[in-house]
Amino acid sequence: MTASHAARAAALTARAEEVADRIVADILTLVRHETGSYDLSALASGLDLLRETTVARLGPPDHEHRHPGGAYGDTLTLTYTGTGDGAGHVALLGHYDTVWPTGTLAGWGQPETTDEDGRPRLGGPGIFDMKTGLAQGIWALKLARESGAPVPTVTFLFNGDEEIGSLASRPVIEETAKKVDVTLVLEPTAHGAVKTARKGTGIFEVTATGVESHAGLAPQDGASAILALSEFVIAAAAVAAPERGTTINTGVVSGGSAVNVVAGSATAGIDIRVGSEAEQARVDAEFAAIQVSDPRVRIEVDHAWNRPPMTLNAASAPLLDLAREVARDQGRGELPTAAVGGASDANFVAALGLPVLCGMGAVGDGAHAQGEYIHPDTVPAQTALVAGLLVRLTRPPRG
Repeated sequence: MTASHAARAAALTARAEEVADRIVADILTLVRHETGSYDLSALASGLDLLRETTVARLGPPDHEHRHPGGAYGDTLTLTYTGTGDGAGHVALLGHYDTVWPTGTLAGWGQPETTDEDGRPRLGGPGIFDMKTGLAQGIWALKLARESGAPVPTVTFLFNGDEEIGSLASRPVIEETAKKVDVTLVLEPTAHGAVKTARKGTGIFEVTATGVESHAGLAPQDGASAILALSEFVIAAAAVAAPERGTTINTGVVSGGSAVNVVAGSATAGIDIRVGSEAEQARVDAEFAAIQVSDPRVRIEVDHAWNRPPMTLNAASAPLLDLAREVARDQGRGELPTAAVGGASDANFVAALGLPVLCGMGAVGDGAHAQGEYIHPDTVPAQTALVAGLLVRLTRPPRG
């Protein structure tokens, strides 16, 4: 730690504390505008609000582009040119869509609560995953610029389809990551830890096509798609290998046309998480080998791997070292890391061999659950951490 780094870290932390109420106010403004992944109208106005918030804090961007999402939320990139002689360029990446359908907020209950030990909590749909991270990222650049230190060029990338696979935004994410020096993903932390490893995800759709018949008059003439699909689902569950990080969950099943008809069709949606490419290949092979007892039923499996596994690649290791140094400068001690089962857009960046850190956002818990919350007392420190990284990234670390 140099004296200048320590002094700047202390100043950024102090300033973040001073404006903590304003950061939290921006968080709550974003949360109160619901942006469920499937509500295109709400997503469009939510992205407008996010842009307005960014411009209110940072001024108009030097470059911006709104990438149409079609059936999904649009992706917005806003670039703010850096200062000083450094050539650094950083992407701050975050999604503004949430898993919560429009109308959830009205029935959410009390947003301000406390832990058993009296520590304050703030709740709301998407507050943890990940609207707090969005607001903290905006304020991090604001604090870095106001500090007087040189800052890198920063490109914000806000996408509205992460919770459903980033199907429209993935090309924009990958192209942006290739143009910058490092990517910081503003997803929530793992209880304060940076996420350096994430599982890969597959969203497989299994379709069973059988033979319909009258369940009372001619049941023998039918071949039940539902029965065959049930066999497949049980066999698929046996492919899981938790000891190797592979989990399999059949989350959605539908089929049949009437109670008195032998089902002619049925489908299942299966969520698969793997920790390695080897496990991905094994799952593919074992799913392809599953047989059902009635040969009249045709089984088709769409092997839709959505995100590759993420590990701490060689390009990201120096970035993690720098983040740990910034945390120490700010008096936080050793910055912890975590490997988690959930995937994010960081998986795409890591798979390209590019430097990325994920989990730079909120401290709290309950992602995708009704009790989703943040600890508002952590907002200043998390904002200062990203701000401190930005002022150190005018010259990006090299592996």
